[in-house]
Amino acid sequence: MTVLFIDADACPVKAEAERVATRHKVAMKLVSNGGLRPSQNPLVETVIVPDGPDIADMWIAERAGRGDVVVTSDMPLAARCVEAGAQVLRHDGSALTQANIGQQLAMRDLMADLRAADPFRQGGGKGFTKADRSRFLDALERALRQALREAVT
Repeated sequence: MTVLFIDADACPVKAEAERVATRHKVAMKLVSNGGLRPSQNPLVETVIVPDGPDIADMWIAERAGRGDVVVTSDMPLAARCVEAGAQVLRHDGSALTQANIGQQLAMRDLMADLRAADPFRQGGGKGFTKADRSRFLDALERALRQALREAVT
């Protein structure tokens, strides 16, 4: 059975993901350590995990596998889910796969090193745009269709 897992802390596309999951009648799990308003949608489960570093990530990684879709921007979580066979999307719709997850992890580490070397370096990247939201919706539609096919075989 296909499940859509959302790493829900600071996720800007929860409502969009719920619409797509509902259209496909796929269970959706919003995983965080609190602060989320529960959905009235019977397909959506809000999973509150204990506070602590990466507890929500571990919860998702232990459950996601082939035939599932995971939405996250956390690269270590993405790597574990890709390894387990799940399809993984970032909030902007970009897919994380076996072919690119190593590069993404290396880039994450490089950026952490650069921030550590320059205490005046301000974080933040480009803002989340309407185009990102549109790409996410398209990518999630394709990923869920693929996941549903994989879950049958």
